[in-house]
Amino acid sequence: MLTQSPIPFVPSVRRFGASLPALFVLCLLALSCGCARFRQEHHDTVYVSARQVYLHDRVAAVSNRVAEVVNGQPLEVLEHGRRFLKVKTEKNEIGWIEERAVVDSKAFDAFATLASQHKQDPIVSTGTLRDDLYLHVLPGRDTEHFYLLAGNTKIQLLVRASVPKTGAQGSVPAPAATAAKPAVVAKTPARTAAMPAPNEPEPVAMEDWWLVRDGEGRTGWLLAGRVDVDVPDEIGIYAEGQRIVGAYVLTKVSDDEATTPDHQVPEYLALLSPPKSGLPFDFDQVRVFTWSLKRHRYETAYRLHPIQGFLPVRTGLQPGPGGSTVPVFSFEIPSGPDVAIDPATGITRPVNPRTVNFEMLDTQVKRIGPDMGPIPVGHLEGEKAKTGKAGEPPKHKHK
Repeated sequence: MLTQSPIPFVPSVRRFGASLPALFVLCLLALSCGCARFRQEHHDTVYVSARQVYLHDRVAAVSNRVAEVVNGQPLEVLEHGRRFLKVKTEKNEIGWIEERAVVDSKAFDAFATLASQHKQDPIVSTGTLRDDLYLHVLPGRDTEHFYLLAGNTKIQLLVRASVPKTGAQGSVPAPAATAAKPAVVAKTPARTAAMPAPNEPEPVAMEDWWLVRDGEGRTGWLLAGRVDVDVPDEIGIYAEGQRIVGAYVLTKVSDDEATTPDHQVPEYLALLSPPKSGLPFDFDQVRVFTWSLKRHRYETAYRLHPIQGFLPVRTGLQPGPGGSTVPVFSFEIPSGPDVAIDPATGITRPVNPRTVNFEMLDTQVKRIGPDMGPIPVGHLEGEKAKTGKAGEPPKHKHK
């Protein structure tokens, strides 16, 4: 008997031809859904700017605390609300936080850039915070702030700047972070007494800020009036109503009657300025304090005043007579009346600076170096004229 072999089933193209595009789309959808399972969803990162704040399990008048987060801590954003963000901590704690208690990645990166740009800046002086203060990305009370430094924190002062005081009559808004304009060249105010014109507008109230760096490398701007510059008490008493900008050890001498460690007494270079904000220079007085081995007290060995000096000051040692070393120091002064003001920060610098150098032999301070030209002197408004040549060591003795 003959048997009929089975005929393989072949789908009809006519039957399924119209469905091929639909099947192709379904395959693509299935493939994309499968890949999505292995693709991590990207979320923004924000950083806590408040001192400390709690995350809550819901946005409601009554809610439970989920976790506590502190200043500088990164948070992953899971959801955006009207004024709140749903975030996750590094410990996978999830909760809601107010937007005003955090800064975004753009602000965080701006502070990181600031720290990188000024990582190698010389230290002008050191200081101590009077109370808790935020670091600002630019000088000005209304500029972006982030890191919160605790009171009594030791900081390094890098650069001084002056900006209009917020809310003061005639003031202008604080400089914007995006400002990328060339420095404004201005004339320094006349340093001779002058009466203001009858119709002259009231001067804009200014305030000084310091660019600072803390022990962790965090960098930003602080209001100068909230920082106490570190000044040794033994010379701070001779400030005579002036503000000591910086004090630097030039050398040390031995005095068996001194109460200092190992009977080594430091001798100082001090820079001083009037107790005013918005001055077009960093200091106007240079004083060298040496130690009298006969009287066992500090005396002024050198005084240069009034001048227009600019930071940073540089100190060091160089070879002296008989194979010894002698202390040296230098700073900048302007070569003319023009100063350059950075519109983004308010930092003032001389347009064509001159560097003047000095050395100290025993208790005698004298000019050295290639620039031996005269140092311009003058007086701020209201100051009484002083006689004598600029740079001439006075005969002040401190009792």
